[in-house]
Amino acid sequence: MGSFDVSVILENLPFLWEGLQLSLLLTALAVAGGIVLGTFLALMRLSGFAPVSLLSAGYVNLIRSVPLILVIFWFYFLVPLIVGRPIGGFYSALIAFVMFEAAYYSEIIRAGIQSVRKGQVHAGQATGLSYWQIQRYVVLPQAFRNMIPILVTQGIILFQDTSLVFVVSLRDFMTASSIVARTEGRLAEMYIFAALVYFVICFAGSLYVRRLQGSKFA
Repeated sequence: MGSFDVSVILENLPFLWEGLQLSLLLTALAVAGGIVLGTFLALMRLSGFAPVSLLSAGYVNLIRSVPLILVIFWFYFLVPLIVGRPIGGFYSALIAFVMFEAAYYSEIIRAGIQSVRKGQVHAGQATGLSYWQIQRYVVLPQAFRNMIPILVTQGIILFQDTSLVFVVSLRDFMTASSIVARTEGRLAEMYIFAALVYFVICFAGSLYVRRLQGSKFA
């Protein structure tokens, strides 16, 4: 460690920052898309209409039973066939992340919806609200308030998983670090720096989750 060279990190910071921006962008978009789609899947799963509920359950169980890297490959090769033209690695990866995370978010959201007391639903029905109005104005706001810590935790996991996009030739933060490590011949410096960046971001997210949990039970 006596020959540890920090200058290689400083010289390549703009290149590494571009990779980190891609990782953060993918995380933000996939979390937003996953929560939206996951909410619809959760409502489908909880509906009293058996075919809709079974369709949602089948999708969730299928996606949760395969590795994320396989889902990325699916959409990287299948989406261009469906739309009839290539859409690029970024959009293929983004679609894969959204579809994959939606399966996990749907289970989180379903549990959150079920945590809302039945009396709240009955009160909404007594005031003449429809099923969707009850979900929108009564159930979902309370459910999401309860779910915020675990939703953030899932987002942290997703940020770590963005390192898999190297399989579709995207230059995320981990890939950028690997490129610098190989071209500069400084593996120790770059991989220690990459680990430190991931640790700082994920640990900060974990502290935020603890703060949310503390304020919830305060």
